[in-house]
Amino acid sequence: MALLSLPRSLFSHSLSSPSHAITSRRNRCFSCSLSVSKTSNATSLAILWFKQDLRLDDHPGLLQASKFPALLPLYVFDHRILSRYNDEKLELVLYALEDLRKSLKKQGSNLMIRFGNAENVIKELVLESRIVGTGGKLPMCLRKWRWSITCTPFYDIKNLKVLPASYDEFEKLQLTVTPPLLPPRLPSAEMELDWGLLPTLDNLKKFVNDSPSKWNESWALLKEMSSETISQKQLSKSGKVSLNNSNFKHTKRKRLDKSVFVTQKQNIVGGGTNSVLNALAAYLRYLEGTTRDDWQEVHEKLRTAEIRDGASFFALFGPALCLGIISRRRVYHESIKYEKERNAGFLSPFGYSTATVSASADTVCSMEWYWLLLLRSQLSDGGAYPYSDMEMEWLSNSVYSCWQ
Repeated sequence: MALLSLPRSLFSHSLSSPSHAITSRRNRCFSCSLSVSKTSNATSLAILWFKQDLRLDDHPGLLQASKFPALLPLYVFDHRILSRYNDEKLELVLYALEDLRKSLKKQGSNLMIRFGNAENVIKELVLESRIVGTGGKLPMCLRKWRWSITCTPFYDIKNLKVLPASYDEFEKLQLTVTPPLLPPRLPSAEMELDWGLLPTLDNLKKFVNDSPSKWNESWALLKEMSSETISQKQLSKSGKVSLNNSNFKHTKRKRLDKSVFVTQKQNIVGGGTNSVLNALAAYLRYLEGTTRDDWQEVHEKLRTAEIRDGASFFALFGPALCLGIISRRRVYHESIKYEKERNAGFLSPFGYSTATVSASADTVCSMEWYWLLLLRSQLSDGGAYPYSDMEMEWLSNSVYSCWQ
């Protein structure tokens, strides 16, 4: 997520859709928020870039942006990010964005949709507002912005350099998990803008496959096919089977009205934050039984995905966590909350009372552990985070900082 602030008067002109042209560029992908801020005043406006945090719940960057009197939420379909997603994850993105836009509209805001390199799109939003002077130089007001890399802090840890070398040693530290944030009240979007339309899944896949950064055309085409389709074509060439053989026809399973398995394959949890939270509640309460059809479906998927102890949680919720539809901190909070409900408000020193609580809590804690290791590996000798590839040349004299 990136937060960009500037005087509101500079956005007095309507913004048109930017070019869909894109250039290939190396990009690191972190589950963090990149924020740019300037001292808020009565006439300022913020641009909030949702990257891999597609939610309003437990969003520190959103809380920061909500302090400005005007806010422009933005999502950019960027090849460098989307090229790493398979078709099912792309489908999950669209469902998450649809829910995110609805949630923003309930607060009188909206979600702007754009295509291209994120930094170029943000630059175009500024340029189209006619705020750049002649000669291609930025006015002084744009040179005083402060950029900072911001994450959703899971543990209250101050110094990553003293991080233990093993996960077992790290667990012995018994670090406190910080509480999640509630969605803030957002300023309304009182601007006449071209907010853009969400693409269809087919159009999005075409956009991703047309990326100039793809490595191999044949692999991109092969990735779209299922193993069944490939086998079908091979058998058809050998004359052993007809392409119209009914054994190879896909039959769609009937989907429940309130199903949390929104993709075509129906094997991972998706939708918006509330949908994922509902699935999490069902997952945690597996031992209780239920008459709810949507919860019974979660229990059925759990049994199928539990190929080893605890494997079902990441199998079902991993993609939603990676896209930031729900935060790791929220998962941990809900898991511990349920554990306390089962034990009269107490946590046993001997472990969790159910396998589902153990699976969910242990998964997000281990994910955070690997994330902290990644952050530590990025530390320079001086203790700074070298995010040079995320710099935007059009923001000169920027100051970068990281808070965790």
